[in-house]
Amino acid sequence: MPIFTIIFLIVLAVTSLMRMWLAKRHIDHVISHRDQVPQDFSSQISLKAHQKAADYTCAKTRLGYASILLDVVLLLILTLGGGLNALHTAVSNWTSDPLMQGVALIASVVFLASVVGVPLSYYRTFVIEEQFGFNKMKPRMFFLDLAKRFTLGIVLGMPLLLAVLWLMERMGEYWWFYAWLAWMIFNLLVLAIFPTWIAPIFNKFTPLDDVSLKTRIEELMRKCGFKSSGLFVMDGSRRSNHGNAYFTGFGKTKRIVFFDTLLSRLDAQEIEAVLAHELGHFRRHHVIKRIVWTFAMSLLFLWGLGYLMQQDWFYQGLGVSVATVPSTAMALLLFFLIMPVFTFLFQPLASLYSRKHEFEADEYAAHNASAADLVRALLKLYRDNASTLTPDPLHSAFYDSHPPAALRIARLRSLAHN
Repeated sequence: MPIFTIIFLIVLAVTSLMRMWLAKRHIDHVISHRDQVPQDFSSQISLKAHQKAADYTCAKTRLGYASILLDVVLLLILTLGGGLNALHTAVSNWTSDPLMQGVALIASVVFLASVVGVPLSYYRTFVIEEQFGFNKMKPRMFFLDLAKRFTLGIVLGMPLLLAVLWLMERMGEYWWFYAWLAWMIFNLLVLAIFPTWIAPIFNKFTPLDDVSLKTRIEELMRKCGFKSSGLFVMDGSRRSNHGNAYFTGFGKTKRIVFFDTLLSRLDAQEIEAVLAHELGHFRRHHVIKRIVWTFAMSLLFLWGLGYLMQQDWFYQGLGVSVATVPSTAMALLLFFLIMPVFTFLFQPLASLYSRKHEFEADEYAAHNASAADLVRALLKLYRDNASTLTPDPLHSAFYDSHPPAALRIARLRSLAHN
């Protein structure tokens, strides 16, 4: 057995077992705290709401076991099981054009992975979300959304894929740099068109018509030096009872979006505090920093791929026949299939970076709105979204982009008293 095959199997086993162990830790920790609301929240969160959040969290995490197993099985079938070899043979019989073969190969794998994931997504929506009172979708809308995402993937993804494969074939030793430039331009373009062209495909956006709230928000925006193309309400209640708010877009296309479910649950002061938090991300340049970080990492990964695609052991160790080499599409596919396995242990670093930004945005909100109002808003969101107040610390360190509730609320309350 090739050495890289052994390394791959060991890393896959360690990563998968660790994901399972983290999930079990999380479930056990949440259950152990299920019957008592943490003291700091006891006056705002009822025991019934706390237990609902615990049960909802455990149900979602248990479904994660199936997702982990599915990921492992599909990856092994595609690589060491010969799936990619079989698909390569099939597309080679369909067309003799190397570029079209590459597009067909990658599109086939993406389509296969998407189809395999549909049953879990359906179960999550129509069993778990339904059971806990969050789902508002009907099966027709669920499958219509799938069709829209599939079509959008073709319209946006295919030109990018063609461009990257063409650059890999034609630009010589430094193809990875040119592919990175194409990837960067594509992402900036999507960020720019998302608010006005992509998001409306899935949801309806209407201008905020509450005059007093709009006046309050516009005053906050002027105070924070934020200019947007408008304030909008999204019909999130068509699909779910979950609530949220965000700002989206890039440059002149920036807009602020509130879920209608959020507006129905928070008062004006709390909405202002939530918005101040989102504006904190803007004023602290978090969006730009994350874009820069993403682009820097993608450049590093593409450079790494540039090296690996020249190594026979990379293909052979992952079960790909030498007869398919050189195939730029195969190299690209293999790299992105195994990358999550080899980078999983670095995930806490990304989560830590994200939580740092959340703390900074909270601090900004406390200075430009009200920390107490933000605390009340967050408590309502924790309650209404059934977010657990007692996550396992290690599980949270790996997966949570936001700080645990107890730590976040404690910091905000300390800011309120300063």
